Amino acid sequence: MDKLIISPAPHIHGGDSIEKNMMGVIIALVPALLVGLYFFGLGALIVTLTAIVSCVAFEYLIQRFVLKTETSVMDGSAALTGLLLAMNLPSNLPVWIIIIGSLVAIGIGKLTYGGLGNNPFNPALVGRVFLLISFPVQMTSWPLPEPLSANYSDAATGATTLAMMKSHAADIPSYFDLFIGRMSGSLGEVSALALLAGLVYLLAKKIISWHIPVSILVTVFVFTGILNMVNPELYASPVLHLLSGGLMLGAIFMATDYVTSPMNPRGMLVYGVGIGIITVVIRVFGAYPEGVSFAILIMNAFTPLINTYIKPKRFGEKVK
Repeated sequence: MDKLIISPAPHIHGGDSIEKNMMGVIIALVPALLVGLYFFGLGALIVTLTAIVSCVAFEYLIQRFVLKTETSVMDGSAALTGLLLAMNLPSNLPVWIIIIGSLVAIGIGKLTYGGLGNNPFNPALVGRVFLLISFPVQMTSWPLPEPLSANYSDAATGATTLAMMKSHAADIPSYFDLFIGRMSGSLGEVSALALLAGLVYLLAKKIISWHIPVSILVTVFVFTGILNMVNPELYASPVLHLLSGGLMLGAIFMATDYVTSPMNPRGMLVYGVGIGIITVVIRVFGAYPEGVSFAILIMNAFTPLINTYIKPKRFGEKVK
């Protein structure tokens, strides 16, 4: 005779798990990683492996010997944090700086708050911004794209497209070069084509929804488009803003982090618009040519407030 088992909801399992979703995001990042490896060669490989290995190692060591809790390295979140951190770094960054960034990302950005699910800020961005503030010279020395280059620490460097835009340089790469990734920048941010391929995969697998990336990109396009129409000689075209810098990487892979972004669609749209506006303000009027990382971290801080005041009606609740 079959037993009747009574348990609390939910009664149907959707098949999702932390491991499955983390692996899905890693797979979606593969095209951008391959483009980075192609254009930046050995340096991109060294930076990526160093970030992933050190993030996994620090999570294990801190949980095992400092917090004395069960380790969670097998859920894939530490490896993903390392990969995302690497995507936000120049491919000639010294190994010791990458290790410091990994320690900050895991130790301060994640485990200080209790581990996965409790961190208010995206750990990879915490590590990246810490390195940008602490080592500004090394973090803004961008290798030139040299396909399959064996150079690492002695790679030739140049200005990013955003820096050229800010200084009104005349030799800005073409839209095609920007689209495929033939430009200076962090190893994972250069190819809009590869990042959009990752977005399609994430949407098809329903790992993320469209609300955050689309609201960020549309907001940046609209506001930079208005500025460009007002003064096209002073303000760059909205297409250049979309294709350059870390906008695509941030909108698709960083801002959509489950833990640090709002839970419902309306909140996601507010969150995305906020990131887009702050990004444009920093890019156009701030001292830094790029503002995506700062914008995401600022809106991470507003996520609890958005979740509190923008939420769906409960089933059966009386509409006022």
